[in-house]
Amino acid sequence: MGQRPAFFPLALALALLGFAEATPPHASEAPSPGNTTRPTAYEVLESYGFPIGLLPQGVLDYELDESTGQFSAYYNGTCAFALEDSSYRLSYRPTISGRISYRRLQNLEGVSVKVLFFWLSITRVESDGQELSFSVGIASTSFPVSNFYESPQCGCGLDCVSNQALPSSSSSSSSSSSSV
Repeated sequence: MGQRPAFFPLALALALLGFAEATPPHASEAPSPGNTTRPTAYEVLESYGFPIGLLPQGVLDYELDESTGQFSAYYNGTCAFALEDSSYRLSYRPTISGRISYRRLQNLEGVSVKVLFFWLSITRVESDGQELSFSVGIASTSFPVSNFYESPQCGCGLDCVSNQALPSSSSSSSSSSSSV
């Protein structure tokens, strides 16, 4: 397991971001028409070149328009947790939406980070395969993709054994179901 980093909110207000549009996922990564098993939201993230840890556990459902990349993911209430040093807090609204393409999430809505006394919306996430870059408007910061191999849990993040669950605005936000 190793050291648990205090990943994306640390320096979300640092450097400007600029990557070229990447290519969409290959057709072989999409489910075949004869396949009746719908991929989970986490599997969809992986097919677009992202690790599952971008989404906390507990996604109930999702919608994806593959032609435009427009997506929405749904939780049963707000999902919030502090990072290990507890000086930063992340919040996911019951509905997260945006546009996804290979290694790029943009027009992101519903995810915010508390830095000092301010809540900042995370609007874009991009990957070069080695690092993820998180943007809060004109500022961004990057972290190794390996920091996101595990999905955090609502209420306690990545350290649920030693941390007590933090209060959340939804009683079901501590659900660890990841069936969708």
